[in-house]
Amino acid sequence: MAVETGMGPDLKSKRLIVFKGGLFLLLAILSGAPLVFLEYTPPLRALFLGLCLWAACRFYYFLFYVLHTYVDPSLPQAGILALLKSLTSRK
Repeated sequence: MAVETGMGPDLKSKRLIVFKGGLFLLLAILSGAPLVFLEYTPPLRALFLGLCLWAACRFYYFLFYVLHTYVDPSLPQAGILALLKSLTSRK
């Protein structure tokens, strides 16, 4: 008997997986920018900092696990520079 998690079916489209990873990067940037450029009260700063850290960690996980496991197993896992070099040399 299958256990229902309430989260829906797994994401199978490689394009949507990459799009979701890009959204994590965008969220990290957009939640980190107010911390640098604007002044907020401590609770709001903590909220932005927590959101920025969570999104950055999810993007890092996306780069080094999700891309390799679900999108393209031939991508290197040696670091961001190796990943960028591999992606640019394919074009």
